[in-house]
Amino acid sequence: MKTERNKVNKRQWSLLVVAGLVAAALGMSLASFKYNPKPAQDSAIEEFFKQELRSPSGEIHPTANWRGKVLVLNYWASWCPPCVEEMPELVRSQSKYAAKNVLFVGIGVDSPSNIREFLFKTPVNYPIVLGGLEGSNWAKSMGNPSSGLPFTVLVNEKGVIIKSKLGKITEDELSSWIDSAIIPSK
Repeated sequence: MKTERNKVNKRQWSLLVVAGLVAAALGMSLASFKYNPKPAQDSAIEEFFKQELRSPSGEIHPTANWRGKVLVLNYWASWCPPCVEEMPELVRSQSKYAAKNVLFVGIGVDSPSNIREFLFKTPVNYPIVLGGLEGSNWAKSMGNPSSGLPFTVLVNEKGVIIKSKLGKITEDELSSWIDSAIIPSK
């Protein structure tokens, strides 16, 4: 009787272990899908350059004026802790690279009032524009299928998306990205 009960317990444990391994593998594959940016759609940056985006104060920014620059597009929201944590690094990087034809642009995927309130407390040295729901769609077309935040995209001077990252970006990563994208002056 005892050996039959042990067999049942071993079978139950075996099933439990197999189910756990399957769940772990499924979780890892879903996490990989969710957090790894996908290749950008070919037309994504061209569509972006056709926009006229509004700042929280109402100023219009024709994105066509940004052609020919190395662009760091950062999708963010005031309610997103990693977005807020990386902002000082974005500010320092914009200061470091401003004279090298590099422009950081913050695309707020948040309400205009939240963005205005946030910027009142935390000023930045680069343009912030209102993305709203359309901002999430741009992020998707640029390689962010989950619309997770923060999401950062590097566009070279030729208007080609060359890097993207879903999640908090560091100053060292930004420097490496930008240094590889800058065309040396002759």
